[in-house]
Amino acid sequence: MINVIEKKINEIPVLEVVDANLADQALPLVVFYHGWTGCKEKVIGQGYELAKQGIRAIIPDALYHGVRQAGPFNEHLMEFWEIIINSLKEYPEIVTYYSDQGLVLPHQLGVAGLSMGGITTTALMASYPEINAAFCQMGTASPVAFAQELLKNLPEVTAIAPAEIKDQLATLAEIDLSLQPEKINGRPLHFWHGKKDSVVPYQVTRDFYEKHQGQAGMEQMTFMTSETSGHQVPYQVTVETAKRFAQDFKN
Repeated sequence: MINVIEKKINEIPVLEVVDANLADQALPLVVFYHGWTGCKEKVIGQGYELAKQGIRAIIPDALYHGVRQAGPFNEHLMEFWEIIINSLKEYPEIVTYYSDQGLVLPHQLGVAGLSMGGITTTALMASYPEINAAFCQMGTASPVAFAQELLKNLPEVTAIAPAEIKDQLATLAEIDLSLQPEKINGRPLHFWHGKKDSVVPYQVTRDFYEKHQGQAGMEQMTFMTSETSGHQVPYQVTVETAKRFAQDFKN
């Protein structure tokens, strides 16, 4: 049986998804991040598949999402990157909560996410060397380039001072894995991206993979795709994500 436990970790609302027979044991830990306008319950299938592999899955609600929602999402478009950066700040609080209880196996920490959560995932890889493996579903390792593209299509951008935009891009550069790919440092990093994605561009992610695959420190980077998929993760990719983590944690 799989347990789904709703809790708060230092005011961070999360779901813990874990095999009931293993709940009190030290296990691999994967934090999974949902997408824009999503919530922790919407990606619970990701948690189930991870739990079936003997992994403790933690799914937080991102800032302004789920039980943290504060008004319509279109009121928070300009906070998109603030949401991701907030998730980066909260990540160590989640890990510490479980590690302090002796519930995390050594060297078995993973992060994953879809769309906005996939961008969060690659930013976490750029920020926390203690993460052992990651899986990015239809996200990007190039937040600066993606932000520049978003700015072109936001009418609200005319109200933002150029200096503020410059500061925001400088902040994103610090968590941009494409600008510091050496931070992958031999860790498994898996990508899945549908070729027909019209929300987060497929080609940018593919180009990052093509540029770096096989280089020193990138040997465990993989890329999967679907010819017909748009901005939606097929369930088979959810299953494959969990299997990849299980394999990575065995190595």
